[in-house]
Amino acid sequence: MEFQKNLLDYISRSLITTGETISVAESVTSGLLQLAFSQMPNASLFYKGGITTYSLPEKTRLLKVNKTEAQECDCVSENIAETMALNVAKMFETDWSIATTGYCTPIRNSSYKVFAYFSFSYKGEIILTKKLELHPKTQALNAQLYYTEFILGCFKSEINNLLLLNSFA
Repeated sequence: MEFQKNLLDYISRSLITTGETISVAESVTSGLLQLAFSQMPNASLFYKGGITTYSLPEKTRLLKVNKTEAQECDCVSENIAETMALNVAKMFETDWSIATTGYCTPIRNSSYKVFAYFSFSYKGEIILTKKLELHPKTQALNAQLYYTEFILGCFKSEINNLLLLNSFA
């Protein structure tokens, strides 16, 4: 399992250059983002860590997700992803965070669809939340790998946007 080296290098360089840190809260990607960040050059300079919470009790206890809301949506919603992102950043005291929640297999709770929500926080604010849908016949591991690569690509774009904004400030 290998991620695009240039993508990992770019994210690493950008975070080191800005002196910013990141943490990750995962559900549907089940540690793949944490793996990707650990593979980045000089990861210990910016990657503070991550947490994988797969079940409702862990999401509510560790990431302060609202239990009632989580029960209503099977822990999968835009707001759940945002709550996870904001709280993992607090937990690890990081500038950036990424959170994922969703389904890598079609089940009744997902209306037999394969999709994920992911959210980025920056300095205590949500800056991006998206829903990513895949074909329902996508194999589970392929879905997780695709989510991870796509999310890293989106993260690179957000870093770019921020660097551009800051260069004009």
